[in-house]
Amino acid sequence: MKIWEKNTDNTSKMPEFLEAFTIGKDQEFDLNLAEHDVIGSLAHAEMLAKIELLSAEELHAIKSALNNILLLIKAGKFQIEKGVEDVHSQIEFMLTERIGEAGKKIHSGRSRNDQVLLDIKLFLRSELKVIANLVETLFNVFIDLSEKHKQQLLPGYTHFQMAMPSSFGLWFGAYAESLTEDMHQLLAAYSLCNKNPLGSGAGYGSSFPLDRALVSELLGFETTHYNVINAQMSRGKTEKWVAISLAAFAATLSRFSYDVCLYMSANYGFIHFPDHLTTGSSIMPHKKNPDIFELIRAKCNRIQSLPNELTLLINNLPIGYHRDMQLTKEILFPGIKELKDCLEACIYVIPQIMVEQDLLTDIKYKDLFSVEKVNQYVLSGISFRDAYKKVAEELGNGTFTPPLELHHTHLGSIGNLANDQIKTQMQEVIKKLNK
Repeated sequence: MKIWEKNTDNTSKMPEFLEAFTIGKDQEFDLNLAEHDVIGSLAHAEMLAKIELLSAEELHAIKSALNNILLLIKAGKFQIEKGVEDVHSQIEFMLTERIGEAGKKIHSGRSRNDQVLLDIKLFLRSELKVIANLVETLFNVFIDLSEKHKQQLLPGYTHFQMAMPSSFGLWFGAYAESLTEDMHQLLAAYSLCNKNPLGSGAGYGSSFPLDRALVSELLGFETTHYNVINAQMSRGKTEKWVAISLAAFAATLSRFSYDVCLYMSANYGFIHFPDHLTTGSSIMPHKKNPDIFELIRAKCNRIQSLPNELTLLINNLPIGYHRDMQLTKEILFPGIKELKDCLEACIYVIPQIMVEQDLLTDIKYKDLFSVEKVNQYVLSGISFRDAYKKVAEELGNGTFTPPLELHHTHLGSIGNLANDQIKTQMQEVIKKLNK
Protein backbone atom coordinates (compact mmCIF):
# COMPACT_ATOMS: atom_id res chain seq x y z
CA MET A 1 0.00 0.00 0.00
CA LYS A 2 1.34 3.40 -0.99
CA ILE A 3 0.45 6.56 0.87
CA TRP A 4 -1.21 7.96 -2.26
CA GLU A 5 -3.21 4.84 -3.24
CA LYS A 6 -6.99 5.12 -3.04
CA ASN A 7 -7.83 1.39 -2.79
CA THR A 8 -6.23 -2.06 -2.61
CA ASP A 9 -7.94 -3.59 -5.64
CA ASN A 10 -5.25 -5.77 -7.24
CA THR A 11 -6.76 -5.25 -10.69
CA SER A 12 -5.84 -1.56 -10.52
CA LYS A 13 -2.27 -2.08 -9.39
CA MET A 14 0.65 -1.08 -11.57
CA PRO A 15 2.70 -4.01 -12.96
CA GLU A 16 5.79 -4.75 -10.86
CA PHE A 17 8.28 -3.94 -13.62
CA LEU A 18 6.72 -0.48 -14.11
CA GLU A 19 6.59 0.08 -10.37
CA ALA A 20 10.32 -0.69 -10.20
CA PHE A 21 10.85 1.69 -13.13
CA THR A 22 9.07 4.57 -11.37
CA ILE A 23 10.81 3.98 -8.05
CA GLY A 24 14.18 3.78 -9.78
CA LYS A 25 17.09 4.22 -7.40
CA ASP A 26 15.10 6.14 -4.80
CA GLN A 27 15.39 3.40 -2.19
CA GLU A 28 19.18 3.60 -2.47
CA PHE A 29 19.60 7.36 -2.46
CA ASP A 30 16.75 8.11 -0.05
CA LEU A 31 18.74 6.51 2.76
CA ASN A 32 20.81 9.69 2.66
CA LEU A 33 17.66 11.64 3.46
CA ALA A 34 16.25 9.48 6.27
CA GLU A 35 17.71 11.42 9.19
CA HIS A 36 16.69 14.73 7.64
CA ASP A 37 13.17 13.48 6.95
CA VAL A 38 12.71 12.70 10.63
CA ILE A 39 14.18 16.04 11.71
CA GLY A 40 11.86 17.85 9.30
CA SER A 41 8.87 15.87 10.57
CA LEU A 42 9.71 16.75 14.17
CA ALA A 43 9.68 20.46 13.33
CA HIS A 44 6.49 20.08 11.28
CA ALA A 45 4.77 18.30 14.18
CA GLU A 46 5.76 21.09 16.57
CA MET A 47 4.17 23.58 14.22
CA LEU A 48 0.99 21.48 13.78
CA ALA A 49 0.60 21.38 17.57
CA LYS A 50 0.99 25.16 17.77
CA ILE A 51 -1.83 25.71 15.28
CA GLU A 52 -3.88 23.07 17.14
CA LEU A 53 -3.97 20.41 14.44
CA LEU A 54 -2.27 18.08 16.94
CA SER A 55 -3.05 17.72 20.64
CA ALA A 56 -0.29 17.84 23.24
CA GLU A 57 -0.67 14.07 23.73
CA GLU A 58 -0.43 13.39 20.00
CA LEU A 59 2.63 15.61 19.69
CA HIS A 60 4.31 13.75 22.56
CA ALA A 61 3.58 10.37 20.94
CA ILE A 62 4.80 11.53 17.53
CA LYS A 63 8.01 13.03 18.90
CA SER A 64 8.77 9.94 20.95
CA ALA A 65 8.24 7.59 17.99
CA LEU A 66 10.18 9.80 15.55
CA ASN A 67 13.12 10.04 17.94
CA ASN A 68 13.16 6.25 18.24
CA ILE A 69 13.19 5.99 14.42
CA LEU A 70 16.01 8.53 14.37
CA LEU A 71 18.04 6.30 16.69
CA LEU A 72 17.52 3.37 14.30
CA ILE A 73 18.73 5.51 11.41
CA LYS A 74 21.85 6.65 13.26
CA ALA A 75 22.57 3.05 14.26
CA GLY A 76 22.41 1.96 10.61
CA LYS A 77 19.38 -0.26 11.24
CA PHE A 78 16.88 1.65 9.13
CA GLN A 79 15.84 0.31 5.73
CA ILE A 80 13.18 1.00 3.14
CA GLU A 81 11.11 -2.15 2.86
CA LYS A 82 10.24 -3.83 -0.42
CA GLY A 83 7.13 -2.31 -1.96
CA VAL A 84 7.60 1.01 -0.15
CA GLU A 85 8.20 3.84 -2.59
CA ASP A 86 10.51 6.15 -0.68
CA VAL A 87 11.91 7.24 2.66
CA HIS A 88 8.92 9.48 3.45
CA SER A 89 6.48 6.60 3.02
CA GLN A 90 8.64 4.26 5.09
CA ILE A 91 8.89 6.66 8.02
CA GLU A 92 5.17 7.47 7.93
CA PHE A 93 4.31 3.74 7.90
CA MET A 94 6.66 3.10 10.83
CA LEU A 95 5.20 6.02 12.74
CA THR A 96 1.62 4.84 12.19
CA GLU A 97 2.52 1.28 13.19
CA ARG A 98 3.92 2.58 16.47
CA ILE A 99 1.33 5.13 17.54
CA GLY A 100 -1.75 4.53 15.40
CA GLU A 101 -4.10 7.34 14.37
CA ALA A 102 -1.81 10.17 15.51
CA GLY A 103 0.75 9.04 12.97
CA LYS A 104 -1.74 9.58 10.16
CA LYS A 105 -2.00 13.26 11.07
CA ILE A 106 1.67 14.11 10.53
CA HIS A 107 1.17 14.79 6.82
CA SER A 108 -1.39 17.55 7.40
CA GLY A 109 -0.30 20.77 5.70
CA ARG A 110 2.44 19.28 3.55
CA SER A 111 2.95 17.33 0.33
CA ARG A 112 5.62 14.83 -0.61
CA ASN A 113 6.82 17.60 -2.93
CA ASP A 114 7.75 20.08 -0.21
CA GLN A 115 8.74 17.24 2.12
CA VAL A 116 11.40 15.84 -0.22
CA LEU A 117 12.54 19.35 -1.12
CA LEU A 118 13.01 20.06 2.58
CA ASP A 119 14.92 16.80 3.06
CA ILE A 120 17.19 17.57 0.12
CA LYS A 121 17.92 21.09 1.33
CA LEU A 122 18.73 19.82 4.83
CA PHE A 123 20.93 17.07 3.41
CA LEU A 124 22.77 19.37 1.01
CA ARG A 125 23.23 22.01 3.68
CA SER A 126 24.83 19.39 5.92
CA GLU A 127 27.02 17.98 3.13
CA LEU A 128 28.24 21.42 2.08
CA LYS A 129 29.46 22.02 5.62
CA VAL A 130 31.33 18.70 5.54
CA ILE A 131 32.90 19.67 2.22
CA ALA A 132 33.79 23.12 3.57
CA ASN A 133 35.60 21.52 6.52
CA LEU A 134 37.54 19.23 4.21
CA VAL A 135 38.43 22.13 1.92
CA GLU A 136 39.61 24.21 4.87
CA THR A 137 41.88 21.33 5.94
CA LEU A 138 43.30 21.00 2.42
CA PHE A 139 43.70 24.78 2.24
CA ASN A 140 45.85 24.67 5.37
CA VAL A 141 47.94 21.88 3.82
CA PHE A 142 48.67 24.09 0.82
CA ILE A 143 49.43 27.12 3.01
CA ASP A 144 51.82 25.11 5.19
CA LEU A 145 53.64 23.75 2.12
CA SER A 146 53.76 27.23 0.62
CA GLU A 147 55.45 28.61 3.72
CA LYS A 148 57.79 25.63 3.99
CA HIS A 149 58.98 25.86 0.36
CA LYS A 150 58.74 29.58 -0.34
CA GLN A 151 62.50 29.93 -0.88
CA GLN A 152 62.83 26.97 -3.27
CA LEU A 153 62.79 27.99 -6.91
CA LEU A 154 60.76 26.20 -9.56
CA PRO A 155 60.71 26.72 -13.34
CA GLY A 156 57.62 28.59 -14.50
CA TYR A 157 56.06 27.60 -17.84
CA THR A 158 53.74 29.14 -20.41
CA HIS A 159 52.72 27.28 -23.58
CA PHE A 160 54.66 24.32 -22.08
CA GLN A 161 57.80 26.40 -22.69
CA MET A 162 60.15 27.69 -19.99
CA ALA A 163 59.05 31.17 -19.01
CA MET A 164 60.30 32.71 -15.74
CA PRO A 165 61.50 31.60 -12.31
CA SER A 166 58.78 30.75 -9.83
CA SER A 167 58.84 28.97 -6.49
CA PHE A 168 57.24 25.96 -4.91
CA GLY A 169 55.83 28.38 -2.35
CA LEU A 170 53.97 30.29 -5.04
CA TRP A 171 52.77 27.06 -6.64
CA PHE A 172 51.25 25.69 -3.45
CA GLY A 173 49.93 29.13 -2.50
CA ALA A 174 48.17 29.46 -5.87
CA TYR A 175 46.05 26.40 -5.14
CA ALA A 176 45.31 27.65 -1.63
CA GLU A 177 43.91 30.87 -3.08
CA SER A 178 42.00 28.97 -5.75
CA LEU A 179 40.23 27.06 -2.97
CA THR A 180 39.18 30.34 -1.33
CA GLU A 181 37.60 31.41 -4.61
CA ASP A 182 35.81 28.07 -4.89
CA MET A 183 34.50 28.56 -1.35
CA HIS A 184 32.55 31.60 -2.53
CA GLN A 185 30.70 29.29 -4.94
CA LEU A 186 29.96 26.99 -2.03
CA LEU A 187 28.68 29.94 0.01
CA ALA A 188 26.23 30.84 -2.77
CA ALA A 189 24.97 27.25 -2.98
CA TYR A 190 24.68 27.04 0.80
CA SER A 191 22.58 30.22 0.82
CA LEU A 192 20.01 28.62 -1.51
CA CYS A 193 20.00 25.42 0.56
CA ASN A 194 19.41 27.52 3.67
CA LYS A 195 15.86 28.57 2.69
CA ASN A 196 12.88 26.67 4.10
CA PRO A 197 10.44 25.29 1.47
CA LEU A 198 8.16 23.41 3.89
CA GLY A 199 4.61 24.71 3.80
CA SER A 200 4.65 25.26 0.06
CA GLY A 201 2.85 21.93 -0.39
CA ALA A 202 2.72 20.78 -3.98
CA GLY A 203 3.66 24.31 -4.99
CA TYR A 204 0.42 26.08 -4.23
CA GLY A 205 0.44 26.38 -0.46
CA SER A 206 -2.15 25.19 2.05
CA SER A 207 -5.43 26.50 3.48
CA PHE A 208 -4.22 25.54 6.96
CA PRO A 209 -2.83 28.47 8.98
CA LEU A 210 0.72 27.09 8.83
CA ASP A 211 3.42 28.89 10.81
CA ARG A 212 6.24 28.60 8.29
CA ALA A 213 8.46 31.02 10.22
CA LEU A 214 8.38 28.71 13.23
CA VAL A 215 9.48 25.73 11.12
CA SER A 216 12.30 27.83 9.64
CA GLU A 217 13.45 28.76 13.13
CA LEU A 218 13.24 25.19 14.45
CA LEU A 219 15.29 23.86 11.52
CA GLY A 220 17.86 26.64 11.65
CA PHE A 221 17.07 28.07 8.23
CA GLU A 222 18.29 31.57 7.50
CA THR A 223 15.02 32.44 5.77
CA THR A 224 11.93 30.99 4.10
CA HIS A 225 10.95 30.50 0.47
CA TYR A 226 8.09 32.99 0.77
CA ASN A 227 6.46 32.41 -2.60
CA VAL A 228 5.17 28.84 -2.58
CA ILE A 229 5.53 28.41 -6.35
CA ASN A 230 9.13 29.62 -6.22
CA ALA A 231 9.79 27.16 -3.40
CA GLN A 232 8.98 24.33 -5.79
CA MET A 233 10.91 26.03 -8.58
CA SER A 234 13.98 25.73 -6.37
CA ARG A 235 13.87 21.94 -6.85
CA GLY A 236 16.53 21.21 -9.42
CA LYS A 237 17.87 24.76 -9.17
CA THR A 238 19.20 24.02 -5.68
CA GLU A 239 20.87 20.84 -6.86
CA LYS A 240 22.36 22.64 -9.85
CA TRP A 241 23.88 25.38 -7.68
CA VAL A 242 25.40 22.74 -5.44
CA ALA A 243 26.74 20.92 -8.51
CA ILE A 244 28.33 24.17 -9.72
CA SER A 245 30.04 24.45 -6.33
CA LEU A 246 31.30 20.86 -6.53
CA ALA A 247 32.54 21.51 -10.06
CA ALA A 248 34.54 24.54 -8.91
CA PHE A 249 36.44 22.51 -6.33
CA ALA A 250 36.81 19.66 -8.81
CA ALA A 251 38.40 22.00 -11.36
CA THR A 252 41.01 23.10 -8.81
CA LEU A 253 41.83 19.54 -7.74
CA SER A 254 41.95 18.33 -11.34
CA ARG A 255 44.39 21.05 -12.34
CA PHE A 256 46.64 20.39 -9.35
CA SER A 257 46.56 16.68 -10.15
CA TYR A 258 47.65 17.40 -13.71
CA ASP A 259 50.56 19.46 -12.35
CA VAL A 260 51.56 16.60 -10.06
CA CYS A 261 51.48 14.02 -12.86
CA LEU A 262 53.55 16.33 -15.07
CA TYR A 263 56.05 17.34 -12.39
CA MET A 264 56.56 13.71 -11.31
CA SER A 265 57.54 12.63 -14.82
CA ALA A 266 61.21 11.88 -15.48
CA ASN A 267 61.55 14.74 -17.96
CA TYR A 268 60.57 17.21 -15.26
CA GLY A 269 61.54 15.54 -11.98
CA PHE A 270 60.39 18.43 -9.78
CA ILE A 271 58.59 16.37 -7.13
CA HIS A 272 58.13 12.80 -5.94
CA PHE A 273 56.18 10.85 -3.35
CA PRO A 274 57.03 7.90 -1.10
CA ASP A 275 56.91 4.61 -2.99
CA HIS A 276 53.83 3.38 -1.13
CA LEU A 277 51.84 6.26 -2.64
CA THR A 278 52.72 5.28 -6.21
CA THR A 279 52.00 2.19 -8.28
CA GLY A 280 54.20 0.00 -10.45
CA SER A 281 54.04 -1.74 -13.79
CA SER A 282 53.51 -5.44 -14.41
CA ILE A 283 56.46 -5.51 -16.86
CA MET A 284 58.57 -2.39 -16.17
CA PRO A 285 60.35 -2.65 -12.81
CA HIS A 286 61.36 1.02 -12.72
CA LYS A 287 57.84 2.48 -12.89
CA LYS A 288 56.45 4.67 -10.09
CA ASN A 289 53.13 5.92 -11.42
CA PRO A 290 50.99 8.74 -9.96
CA ASP A 291 47.78 6.69 -10.12
CA ILE A 292 46.20 8.44 -7.12
CA PHE A 293 46.40 11.81 -8.84
CA GLU A 294 45.38 10.39 -12.20
CA LEU A 295 42.22 9.06 -10.58
CA ILE A 296 41.58 12.32 -8.73
CA ARG A 297 41.93 14.12 -12.07
CA ALA A 298 39.52 11.71 -13.78
CA LYS A 299 36.95 11.76 -10.98
CA CYS A 300 37.07 15.54 -10.74
CA ASN A 301 36.68 15.92 -14.50
CA ARG A 302 33.57 13.77 -14.26
CA ILE A 303 32.25 15.90 -11.37
CA GLN A 304 32.59 18.95 -13.60
CA SER A 305 29.94 17.45 -15.90
CA LEU A 306 27.26 17.49 -13.18
CA PRO A 307 25.96 21.06 -13.71
CA ASN A 308 25.48 20.34 -17.40
CA GLU A 309 23.71 17.05 -16.69
CA LEU A 310 21.33 18.78 -14.27
CA THR A 311 20.76 21.59 -16.76
CA LEU A 312 19.71 19.09 -19.41
CA LEU A 313 17.36 17.45 -16.90
CA ILE A 314 15.52 20.59 -15.75
CA ASN A 315 15.86 23.27 -18.42
CA ASN A 316 12.80 22.33 -20.50
CA LEU A 317 10.30 21.87 -17.67
CA PRO A 318 7.36 24.24 -17.09
CA ILE A 319 6.38 25.53 -13.67
CA GLY A 320 5.30 23.02 -11.02
CA TYR A 321 6.67 19.69 -9.86
CA HIS A 322 7.51 16.97 -12.39
CA ARG A 323 8.73 13.42 -11.73
CA ASP A 324 11.86 14.22 -13.76
CA MET A 325 13.15 15.82 -10.55
CA GLN A 326 13.52 12.38 -8.97
CA LEU A 327 16.64 11.86 -11.06
CA THR A 328 18.48 14.83 -9.54
CA LYS A 329 19.40 12.62 -6.59
CA GLU A 330 21.13 9.96 -8.66
CA ILE A 331 23.04 12.64 -10.56
CA LEU A 332 24.17 14.73 -7.59
CA PHE A 333 24.48 12.43 -4.58
CA PRO A 334 27.29 10.22 -6.00
CA GLY A 335 29.13 13.38 -7.05
CA ILE A 336 29.08 14.67 -3.47
CA LYS A 337 30.60 11.43 -2.20
CA GLU A 338 33.19 11.41 -4.98
CA LEU A 339 34.35 14.95 -4.22
CA LYS A 340 34.65 14.15 -0.52
CA ASP A 341 36.71 11.07 -1.38
CA CYS A 342 39.02 13.15 -3.59
CA LEU A 343 39.46 15.79 -0.89
CA GLU A 344 40.26 13.15 1.73
CA ALA A 345 42.81 11.54 -0.61
CA CYS A 346 44.47 14.92 -1.21
CA ILE A 347 44.55 15.72 2.50
CA TYR A 348 46.36 12.44 3.17
CA VAL A 349 48.74 12.35 0.22
CA ILE A 350 49.76 15.95 -0.52
CA PRO A 351 51.53 16.60 2.83
CA GLN A 352 53.90 13.73 1.91
CA ILE A 353 55.10 15.45 -1.25
CA MET A 354 58.88 15.86 -1.64
CA VAL A 355 60.28 18.67 -3.75
CA GLU A 356 63.63 18.72 -5.52
CA GLN A 357 66.23 21.18 -4.23
CA ASP A 358 68.23 23.71 -6.31
CA LEU A 359 66.44 22.91 -9.56
CA LEU A 360 67.41 26.17 -11.25
CA THR A 361 71.14 25.65 -10.81
CA ASP A 362 70.91 23.30 -13.79
CA ILE A 363 72.33 25.05 -16.86
CA LYS A 364 69.28 24.09 -18.95
CA TYR A 365 67.22 26.59 -16.95
CA LYS A 366 69.54 29.57 -17.45
CA ASP A 367 67.26 31.22 -20.05
CA LEU A 368 64.54 31.50 -17.39
CA PHE A 369 66.45 34.49 -16.03
CA SER A 370 66.28 36.55 -19.23
CA VAL A 371 63.66 38.86 -17.74
CA GLU A 372 65.81 39.36 -14.64
CA LYS A 373 68.71 40.31 -16.92
CA VAL A 374 66.48 42.79 -18.78
CA ASN A 375 65.43 44.27 -15.45
CA GLN A 376 69.05 44.62 -14.36
CA TYR A 377 69.85 46.61 -17.50
CA VAL A 378 66.77 48.80 -16.94
CA LEU A 379 67.88 49.50 -13.37
CA SER A 380 71.26 50.57 -14.74
CA GLY A 381 69.56 53.23 -16.88
CA ILE A 382 68.87 51.49 -20.21
CA SER A 383 65.32 51.80 -21.61
CA PHE A 384 63.21 48.65 -21.41
CA ARG A 385 62.98 48.17 -25.20
CA ASP A 386 66.73 48.55 -25.66
CA ALA A 387 67.39 46.21 -22.73
CA TYR A 388 65.00 43.66 -24.21
CA LYS A 389 66.81 43.75 -27.57
CA LYS A 390 70.19 43.53 -25.88
CA VAL A 391 69.25 40.38 -23.96
CA ALA A 392 67.62 38.89 -27.08
CA GLU A 393 70.89 39.37 -28.94
CA GLU A 394 72.83 37.71 -26.10
CA LEU A 395 70.45 34.75 -26.20
CA GLY A 396 70.78 34.53 -29.95
CA ASN A 397 74.58 34.60 -30.11
CA GLY A 398 75.13 32.40 -27.06
CA THR A 399 76.69 35.07 -24.81
CA PHE A 400 73.77 35.28 -22.33
CA THR A 401 74.67 34.63 -18.68
CA PRO A 402 72.02 34.67 -15.95
CA PRO A 403 72.32 37.19 -13.10
CA LEU A 404 74.27 36.00 -10.08
CA GLU A 405 71.44 37.00 -7.73
CA LEU A 406 68.53 34.62 -8.28
CA HIS A 407 66.17 36.64 -6.05
CA HIS A 408 65.28 33.86 -3.63
CA THR A 409 64.38 36.42 -0.98
CA HIS A 410 62.26 38.47 -3.39
CA LEU A 411 60.21 35.48 -4.52
CA GLY A 412 59.85 34.25 -0.95
CA SER A 413 58.53 37.56 0.33
CA ILE A 414 55.88 37.70 -2.42
CA GLY A 415 54.67 34.22 -1.43
CA ASN A 416 54.60 35.06 2.26
CA LEU A 417 52.67 38.29 1.76
CA ALA A 418 50.09 36.56 -0.43
CA ASN A 419 49.58 33.78 2.12
CA ASP A 420 48.66 36.23 4.86
CA GLN A 421 46.01 37.78 2.62
CA ILE A 422 44.75 34.41 1.38
CA LYS A 423 44.32 33.11 4.93
CA THR A 424 42.24 36.17 5.78
CA GLN A 425 39.99 35.49 2.78
CA MET A 426 39.41 31.88 3.81
CA GLN A 427 38.65 32.89 7.40
CA GLU A 428 36.06 35.38 6.18
CA VAL A 429 34.28 32.76 4.06
CA ILE A 430 34.28 30.20 6.89
CA LYS A 431 32.90 32.85 9.24
CA LYS A 432 30.02 33.59 6.84
CA LEU A 433 29.30 29.89 6.43
CA ASN A 434 29.08 29.32 10.17
CA LYS A 435 27.07 32.50 10.83
